[in-house]
Amino acid sequence: MIRQFNTLTLALIPVAVVINIVMGQIIVVLKLPLYLDSIGTVLVGALAGPLAGGLTGALANIVWGLFTGPTIIPFAITAFVIGVLAGQFARAGWLRPSPTSVIVKAMFAGLITGIVAAVVSAPIAALLFGGVTGAGTDALVAFFQSMGANVIQATLGQGLVSDPLDKTITFIVVWLILRAMPRRQVARFPQGDHVLE
Repeated sequence: MIRQFNTLTLALIPVAVVINIVMGQIIVVLKLPLYLDSIGTVLVGALAGPLAGGLTGALANIVWGLFTGPTIIPFAITAFVIGVLAGQFARAGWLRPSPTSVIVKAMFAGLITGIVAAVVSAPIAALLFGGVTGAGTDALVAFFQSMGANVIQATLGQGLVSDPLDKTITFIVVWLILRAMPRRQVARFPQGDHVLE
């Protein structure tokens, strides 16, 4: 586990936290029904491992919440899970950025991560915030409630619509980043051998 935190990982984590916050804040301002606030988390998980990815995700939510209000902080649990899953999928070779690999595995990794994220996030959103978090996804929660769903069902429905799409896009972006990175640099990360051909 300690192996995941070499010098490169420790340098990448703050950059990844900033990427998460900036991308997430842009989406909040635009009120889109996505998040795109896990790109840095998935990148660290892929390059360094599950624990480093999980800690990056949790740290990003905590720091972001300190600047914008506490609503985002409880979702650090979800962000941690996303980072862990990214690290595990990378270990399994689903994010190998080689010309011969197909992007389909990365898409499935994102889809599965999105479903898990929806299941983890729904009770947090429903129980702590009544389903209203101030994000663009609130419109989907309202839609499901107008169709007769209770708050847990509505937040889960919103999550199952938004999260798989959001995480699929996120994993594709990270897959493209890994393809663009120099092989020598990728190999220096603790889990670099798992994302190289």
